[in-house]
Amino acid sequence: MGDSGKVLDIKTADLKVSAPVFQTQAEALSSALTTLIKTLDGLGTPWGEDKQGKEFEKAYSPQQKAIESATGVLVLGLTSIHEAMSDMADGHVANDQVIAGMFTKAKAQPAAAARQPGDAAP
Repeated sequence: MGDSGKVLDIKTADLKVSAPVFQTQAEALSSALTTLIKTLDGLGTPWGEDKQGKEFEKAYSPQQKAIESATGVLVLGLTSIHEAMSDMADGHVANDQVIAGMFTKAKAQPAAAARQPGDAAP
């Protein structure tokens, strides 16, 4: 890849607006997963208890559990992205405030105000 000369531009407002979308999607995916699990569990074992049904269950059940587990990981990942983006936005705001403080001219105190009690007068 060549250098396009573009700089990564992160705007705090964009992070704050985008972060909740990840939480909303995590909640939607979690709800869908809950519906899937309840529905499939509610069906029981419709494939039957004969030899063919047991063979199907032997292949199907581990895959069902793997899909449920992977979807749970996705929910956690989306939630984590939401939290990270919120933290990043907060960090940018705090960093901007620190930098602004570094370049803000401090007000000079009058000589009398700068003395501490017990200091000798000039």
